[in-house]
Amino acid sequence: METKAFAKQIRLKALEMAYSSGKNGSHLGGALSSVEIFSVLYGKTLKVDAFNPYDEGRDRLVVSKGHSVLSYYSALFYAGFLTQNDLDGFEVDGCHLHGHALRNIEKGIEFSGGSLSMGISFAVGQALACKKKKLTNRVFTIVGDGECNEGLVWEASMSAAHYQLNNLTVIIDKNHLQYDGLTSSVMDSCSLAEKFAAFGFDTYEVDGHNTTELEIALGRQRDKPLCVIANTIKGKGVSFMEGQREWHHHTLTEEQYIQARKEVEEA
Repeated sequence: METKAFAKQIRLKALEMAYSSGKNGSHLGGALSSVEIFSVLYGKTLKVDAFNPYDEGRDRLVVSKGHSVLSYYSALFYAGFLTQNDLDGFEVDGCHLHGHALRNIEKGIEFSGGSLSMGISFAVGQALACKKKKLTNRVFTIVGDGECNEGLVWEASMSAAHYQLNNLTVIIDKNHLQYDGLTSSVMDSCSLAEKFAAFGFDTYEVDGHNTTELEIALGRQRDKPLCVIANTIKGKGVSFMEGQREWHHHTLTEEQYIQARKEVEEA
């Protein structure tokens, strides 16, 4: 599928899930900033098969940035891992799709998200294990820029370089906002590209809403761990959400949902 069109489908499905969650609300801002990342991963990059989810040689995607589940679940739906019935159970008591993903290999979910910085560490461990088994697959992890405040991100990065994990790709969803405000105000990380390069990564910075740039960056040949800094906008695609901290987690009224769908459909 063409990744730009796929991104629109993911964004619309994410909005539908958010609206269906009702008064529970959902993490909209960070989900919408990561839509194109998921569209390129599941549309072009990842070697995964919903009919053979336990294949040892599969690529792995570890979503460390737990607040992106609306886009994550939507992409898994279109990739054949989740059904509409699964999505209808989002945030419903007794169902398995929560506000943070719960590991379920059969459903394509490699990691239980929620505790920030744990995902990149898990991904490093997976990449090291795959390398020791002489597998030729790749391990990807999506990390938020606010999440990079956590020291464990940098401990994991040192390990990735030390063990020469050229099968590991770290994608930073750099949307410049976290729950408490601008990342530059809460804890300024300055140049993440320079930091990851200093930690031993091949590092590239791209427009995180440009699927062509993402495809090229994620497809690069590498002899080191790869880090792709994806510059994004929190709430991307919906005018009243873009760059607004309060949409980190919020509820959608019917009027807002109609407007949001209209803007995405007409974009």
